[in-house]
Order: sequence, then C-alpha cells, then structure tokens
Amino acid sequence: MDIGFIGLGKMGQGMAANLVSAGNTVTVYNRSAAKADALARQGATPARTVAEACGGDVVITMLADDAAVEDVVFGDQGVLASLAPDATHVSSSTISVELSKRLTAAHTAAGQQYVAAPVFGRPEAAAAAKLFVIAAGAPPALEMLAPVFDTIGQRTFVVSEQQPAANLVKLSGNFLIASVIESLGEAVALVGKAGVDPLHYIDIITSTLFGAPAYATYGGLIARGEFEPAGFTATLGLKDIRLTLAAAEELAVPMPVASLLRDRFLALLADGGAHLDWSAIATLARRDAGVGSDHPA
Repeated sequence: MDIGFIGLGKMGQGMAANLVSAGNTVTVYNRSAAKADALARQGATPARTVAEACGGDVVITMLADDAAVEDVVFGDQGVLASLAPDATHVSSSTISVELSKRLTAAHTAAGQQYVAAPVFGRPEAAAAAKLFVIAAGAPPALEMLAPVFDTIGQRTFVVSEQQPAANLVKLSGNFLIASVIESLGEAVALVGKAGVDPLHYIDIITSTLFGAPAYATYGGLIARGEFEPAGFTATLGLKDIRLTLAAAEELAVPMPVASLLRDRFLALLADGGAHLDWSAIATLARRDAGVGSDHPA
C-alpha cells in the first residue's frame, strides 16, 4: 500500500518503521528532517512538505496535540488540500472529541475518507508492533485499513462508525491510566514511609490483585523513580486530562477524579517536571507524606 506518515516522534518512528518493514511504500514527513532521514535509511521516502506525504492511498498523522493536527491538516498545502478524493486520512493522534468532529466534517466535504485510530501503548510497544488500535469510521475504510492496523498493532478494536467515539475511548483510557498512576503513587508512599521496599511491594500487588500491564509498567517506574527519559511527558498527560474533562463537560458527566488529576499534573509542571514521564505525578504523594520527592526537576 502507498502510505504517507506525518509525525515521527517517539510513537511515530516505530509505527512508520514497521510499515516500511512490512513492504509498504511509505513516504514520511517530520518538521525536523533528521528523523525522516533515519527512516529513509530503512527504505522510506522523505517528504519535504506535508503535501508530498499525501500522494498515496492513505496518510497517517501521529502528532502531539490538537494544534499540531490542525496545522498539518488545515494549513496551506496541508492534508485536507493535498489528499486526493477517496483517499483516506487516519488520525492516530490523541486529540479532542471536538477536533475529531471537525476532521470528519471537513474530509467528508472534500470527498475524502477519515478514520480515527488512536492507539494504546508506549514507544516500546510501537517499535515492537504491539500497539492496540482503537478505530472508528466507515466500514469499507476500516476493512481497507485492516492490514495497516495489523502491521502496527497486536489487536484492533472497532468501536463505532462515528469517528469521535474512538477519540473518546482513547481519552477515557488515558484518564484510567493516570488514575492508576496516582493511586499507585499514594500506595507506594504509604507503605514506603513504613519501611516496605517499593519494588517488593509492586511485585506483591502485580502478582496478586492487579496483574494488568498498567500496574506493572507504571508501578515499576514509580518504585524505581525512573521518570527520564519520558515515554509520555507530564505535559501530554495534562493535555489529555484536560481533553477528557472537556468531553465530560460537553456530555454533562461529572468526573471528580479527573479534576484531581488535572491539579496533580499542574502541580508537577509548576515544580519543573514538565519534561518528566507522566508517572512522575506519583512523586507528589511522597512529597505530601513528608518523605521527599524522587523527581530531579
């Protein structure tokens, strides 16, 4: 398949590399050309502009936030202006429900297809093609994209024909992960202050009550105080909680825990922790318990 890939950050690098390895014709674009050059050595074709990445059957965007997606899609010679009729834009970025609605309407008006396909998984999962794809869109488009999703992930969940539903599911999942991080931070602070070894405690918890990957991954990071390099920064964590709260307000769904998490991320950023992994909000529980903070801000 002829695929354009825009956004070669920590997630996009692995996703695009797997598409190249699977034998697709992949044209890649990133604002910093060095990241595109690295993929070129693996067989991708670097694009000098967004428009050059939009000449194939599909273009995938994997960008940091709403502003970046809006710039790439709606800008001069952006995706919307450059993509051929009947070609497909796949947005794998974690974006707002409202922006997903706008993308759906804009691509429909242009005679193009739009599929929302955010993913669950950290950069190491992207590199290993072990992501979980949360997809929504027209059934023919999703059927055509099945091989693409199989290449980047271990399983695809189709949630709706309405694209914004996938973005809402993704945001709700990130809210749950942040909730796990906060609760783990509080529990580790509790037992740690009493002298229990944090790593031993996480082993006990993940071997008995909570065997889910989120508990093992983030419990390990918290117990080791391992917040750099960030797999997913605290700044992005705050962004996703804000987007979750915006969706909740639109639907009139109170989310008091999400409001707490927003304040925890704000506190971490105010303390200089914007560059740290979002699991570093767990250090706030140690600080509150009077046993100091692990993060090196």
